[in-house]
Amino acid sequence: MPESDDGGLAFATPFFTPDADRWDWIVAGDGKSVRDDGPSFRRGFGTAIGHHGELLQGVFEDETGRLHRGLVTLPLARLTSRATFKLTGALALTAFPESKTKAGLAARLTLDHLDIADGGTLCIESDIPVGHGYGSSTADVVASIRAVAAAHNAQLQPSRIGQLAVAAERASDAIAFDGHAVLFAQREGIVLEDFGGTLPPLLLVGFKPDGVQPIDTLQLAPARYDRLEIQQFRVLRALIARAVRYQDPDCLGLAATASARISQRHLPKQHFERVLEIAEEAGACGVQVAHSGSLLGILFDRTGRDLRHRAGRVAASAERSGFRDVEIHQINDDGAKW
Repeated sequence: MPESDDGGLAFATPFFTPDADRWDWIVAGDGKSVRDDGPSFRRGFGTAIGHHGELLQGVFEDETGRLHRGLVTLPLARLTSRATFKLTGALALTAFPESKTKAGLAARLTLDHLDIADGGTLCIESDIPVGHGYGSSTADVVASIRAVAAAHNAQLQPSRIGQLAVAAERASDAIAFDGHAVLFAQREGIVLEDFGGTLPPLLLVGFKPDGVQPIDTLQLAPARYDRLEIQQFRVLRALIARAVRYQDPDCLGLAATASARISQRHLPKQHFERVLEIAEEAGACGVQVAHSGSLLGILFDRTGRDLRHRAGRVAASAERSGFRDVEIHQINDDGAKW
């Protein structure tokens, strides 16, 4: 982690203020601006979380009845991408590692949005796996946008960050909103519906099929949903809204499972029916998938009884069924033990 001038740690972290509909920044450590030799060498820091695919993805109507592709992301706060942007006084913008081309483009687009001609140096560190639906590239992009904005003492709303993210990578998810649940048009960068809160607390047992290769989302053709599926999406959207409003994990699981079934017709997951069986046997809330990745997950009510035993059974069943990288994640639990 970068150090401030007096050796203390300093890291800028965003938090959402619903009433003001804005993002603010907390600087931990000495609370001072982070500088080297002067204003031209100021640094900004940004973070963004990963995700475990989607709870819902499909085609949805806006207030005028026009159809848009949209999704509801399942955030994973334990996976993060961290960006540092350092003003160098040069016009060039350099990104490290060099493979982070989308993050570099996002940084340049952010500078353009702020009407700043100068460049700088962007460094990305991430613990998010690449290519399976964890949202690694979007997290890099969002962290980079936040770092550039912080370096210039700018505060960007999540809606603006989402638009810049889509411009940088053609399609993005709703990670700019962190845990705030929204229906996000991933190819347009607009919010189709703000559900007005966070997802209910959940326990997720996630995994992927053995031998599956990373998926290049840019090479995937968008799913072509039929009329019946579009009608189903109306219902599933309403279920998500109810789940957030009443903090109902069972309602959320019902919507996620139905969306996963629809996704199975467009990007099939290996052994999907076995995953449904495991979830039913364990009394889980439902099943979710990465609609453009290889991940599958089984959802539990975080407040449910005998949770540790049931989650352990699911993890063991998944491993016996040939799945790998079996992990247990806590969602929106505020760090409570389980």
